[in-house]
Amino acid sequence: MKEAGPSVLEPFAGASEYRNHGHRVVAGQRLTQAAGDVLLGWLTVEGIDGKKRDFYVRQLWDGKGSAEIESMSPEAMKTYASLCGRGLARAHARTGDRTAIAAYLGKSDRFDRAIVEFSAAYADQNEADYQALLEAGREGKLTIESGV
Repeated sequence: MKEAGPSVLEPFAGASEYRNHGHRVVAGQRLTQAAGDVLLGWLTVEGIDGKKRDFYVRQLWDGKGSAEIESMSPEAMKTYASLCGRGLARAHARTGDRTAIAAYLGKSDRFDRAIVEFSAAYADQNEADYQALLEAGREGKLTIESGV
């Protein structure tokens, strides 16, 4: 069981349509997961302090792993990024209206080119930020510790 508090979006988007925050989390997970958890559910429990709290429940041992990206070769990182992108695309495809998304994107490659342009600019900014970090370290403005 894990406590489910209000969404971080509530201050901007208003209260959720779900009365139980655990139910909201479960609904989102069911939308995005390719294979659902048969034990996924939600409940409200009154604590010893008398306050009611929302929870979601999932299987105890789900066998999740974690990728050690710090030790990946460039080729492995490329494969990993591709897998992450596919997983994210699948989750978005399951939550959206595919007809509306297709209509929004249109038949041209305009969206594809915009994503490439954004990605290149983001990579350039990331590199500039890293160089600024290194420079600040060289100038003694901050201490940089390397895990290597």
